[in-house]
Amino acid sequence: MSKSHLGHQAKKRFGQNFLHDDSVISRIVDVINPEPGENLVEIGPGLGALTEPVIERAGKLSVVELDRDLAHRLRHHPFIAPHITIYENDALKFDFSQLFIEGEPLRIFGNLPYNISTPLIFHLLTFKEKVHDMHFMLQKEVVERMASGHNCKAYGRLSIMTQYQCQVIPVMEIGPEAFNPAPKVDSAIVRLIPHKEIKNPVKDINALNRVCLAAFGQRRKTIRNSFKKLLTVEQLISLDIDPTLRPENICVDDYIKLANFIVDNPVD
Repeated sequence: MSKSHLGHQAKKRFGQNFLHDDSVISRIVDVINPEPGENLVEIGPGLGALTEPVIERAGKLSVVELDRDLAHRLRHHPFIAPHITIYENDALKFDFSQLFIEGEPLRIFGNLPYNISTPLIFHLLTFKEKVHDMHFMLQKEVVERMASGHNCKAYGRLSIMTQYQCQVIPVMEIGPEAFNPAPKVDSAIVRLIPHKEIKNPVKDINALNRVCLAAFGQRRKTIRNSFKKLLTVEQLISLDIDPTLRPENICVDDYIKLANFIVDNPVD
């Protein structure tokens, strides 16, 4: 594990930073807590820092790896190779539902490339019905945004879209020194558990995304201005939402209310 970055140059275009601190790796695997028989999927296994100890506990694993050199390396790894199924694909375009087995929901984990982490999370959430849980290493700031409540600076589209679909649990923080090369930012592990039932469902998830994009596209404006093309001031007031508020002052349930309103009252 700690020795494995030798002989492979991290590729900037893939946003590669390899974990090499054994004690951090061990803590992350404890957090994931893989068990034999589970349907485990790793995104971007890289040099196998997490892959190897997860296999030791669970016995088998599917991996999605875009880097051809790293996929080749895993295929010929003396310990890892017999226990993994490699999908040489871009995780952003990969159909994770093909890995689902009835009665064995997916447990997805990975040290995600920070340059694609937000679009990748959005992509993975489209498979949430088939997922038991997800554990990701992300930029600490991204985890803070995911977990943030309203009335906070970090609160935004990512907070709302993630919290609507999942329970968001920040688990641990990790400094740059645990990686090679060391990133310029702190990292954190987040646990995402898709809600089995959404108590206040939105009529169309795309409408929720549209409302969030309109609101947070210009987050310093009041919602009276940012929603000009979607709702009138009178409509906001009728929904019991103050038009003078800024986007970060509105809770998730109110964004659901706004999304449902624009589904029921489409603008020509």
